[in-house]
Amino acid sequence: MRVKKECVAMLLAGGQGTRLGALTQKVAKPAVPFGGKYRIIDFTLSNTINSDIDTIGILTQYQPFELNQYIGNGQPWDFDRLEGGAFVLPPYQKAKSGEWYKGTANAIYQNIDFVDRYDADYVLILSGDHIYKMDYAKMLQHHIEKGAACTIAVLNVPIEEASRFGIMNADEDGRIFEFEEKPKHPKSTKASMGIYIFDWAKLKQYLIADEQDKTSHNDFGKNIIPNMLNAGEKMYTYEFSGYWKDVGTISSLWEANMDVLDPHSGINLDDPDWKIYARNTAEPPHYVGMDATIRNSVVSEGCEVDGEVVNSVIFRGAVVEKGTVIHDSIIMPDAVIKSGAEIRHSIIGWNAVISEGAKIGETQTAPVAGEWKIAVVAPEAVISAGAKVAAGEMIHEEGR
Repeated sequence: MRVKKECVAMLLAGGQGTRLGALTQKVAKPAVPFGGKYRIIDFTLSNTINSDIDTIGILTQYQPFELNQYIGNGQPWDFDRLEGGAFVLPPYQKAKSGEWYKGTANAIYQNIDFVDRYDADYVLILSGDHIYKMDYAKMLQHHIEKGAACTIAVLNVPIEEASRFGIMNADEDGRIFEFEEKPKHPKSTKASMGIYIFDWAKLKQYLIADEQDKTSHNDFGKNIIPNMLNAGEKMYTYEFSGYWKDVGTISSLWEANMDVLDPHSGINLDDPDWKIYARNTAEPPHYVGMDATIRNSVVSEGCEVDGEVVNSVIFRGAVVEKGTVIHDSIIMPDAVIKSGAEIRHSIIGWNAVISEGAKIGETQTAPVAGEWKIAVVAPEAVISAGAKVAAGEMIHEEGR
């Protein structure tokens, strides 16, 4: 029996995240830890269930094992439903052939049968690599009221930054008449957030036509949206004004974690009306030793802290030994920072070991050309005693 769903969400979570370098050598970008106890993907999954959308397909591709294991049956986010739920959708072998997802549009095309299974009226397309809280139900209501074929969430950005984004040019009613990908001379500040709602019947037609076009990039931004605009479809913007961060670079990932420590940043992880859910293993309470100093930091369960931690995010199970100094840094799960080490403006990957007296990164007062020079130590890497890692340097898993 076919179960009817008004809206089905499709979460694009297959990206490699090459700009995160050592942090995504073995995991997909949405699985990277964030904020002391979360993964990046937790924000989109939590937004979806908080918006009363209970059916979501999670499209994986690059290094999918840990992400698949993490999501499981979706229980931590209340997706373990008899009708609907969370489904991991990797590329799969069909009767005649099998192929990787060639682009964002092709990924949805390959899963047309999944959406059709729920007889959906609308499909919500999401990305798994942004930090934000958003009520998609309000966006869906806006879409329905406008009678739109497609609604695109936009964020107003400073005009001097608009060239970094896909820009939507729209009239006073919000109807889009032009889309420009990273324009040199932007006419608008309405930047696409990569969040779309489509009438499913309409989108399916464009996906099938796009797949038949052998010259297509099979991409929403490059193909589907321009094709719909050129055909005169009713397309509207939906303006979002809350906190939103694309954590696609080391600098932006570090900034977003630092924003967790800033009560004025707009990212409140302790909001009872909009909880961010995560799959967390049982850990003992964190321990703070007699010699520890902790200021303006997040320290998660299972940590042992005996050193100085200032303006930093310490994930579960991390060990910070006596005499260690950690400033403006992110220490991911189960990392060990041995006595006398100094870590400044850095990201230390999970299970990494920073040996005695090592110095990682340097104190910075401002970004250079918009980017912070964050030192990165890969997950499971071992930094030897007394070693130095310069600002902006990335150490891969073989360590130093």
